[in-house]
Amino acid sequence: MIWAINGICSFIASAMFGIIFNSPRNRLLHCGFVGLVGWLAYLAARDLLLGGDTVKASFIGAFAVAVVAHLFAKRYRTPMIIFSVAGIIPLVPGGTAYNAMRNVMETHYDVATVHAMEAFMISGSIAMGLVFAEVIIQLVFKRRARAV
Repeated sequence: MIWAINGICSFIASAMFGIIFNSPRNRLLHCGFVGLVGWLAYLAARDLLLGGDTVKASFIGAFAVAVVAHLFAKRYRTPMIIFSVAGIIPLVPGGTAYNAMRNVMETHYDVATVHAMEAFMISGSIAMGLVFAEVIIQLVFKRRARAV
């Protein structure tokens, strides 16, 4: 039940950020779906595969976002960035960055450092997931084009 609620919330958040980023109206549901897939991939990796490792799970979630965004971009002949920017929003470590800054303001520098490092590592893994998916998708499409 909790996964369904998480999925619905990530779908809504991604679709709403699609509105903020001026995505075409007929693609807002697709933006929401990309966010849903990325968040559920993150949850599955974090809870079932990796035993709570949020950095590696963020990589897997971002990878899933990029793959689905590429497939939608190809299918609907739309730039991939429309889907990936809105879809990556649920994975962004905003709460962790907030906790880091709050602890800095409260002069708890040791705790702030831990939160800041986690936020940086998650952000880096999101970027790596997007880039790795881009490279793999390009290799697959090139190989498929040569085969035809």
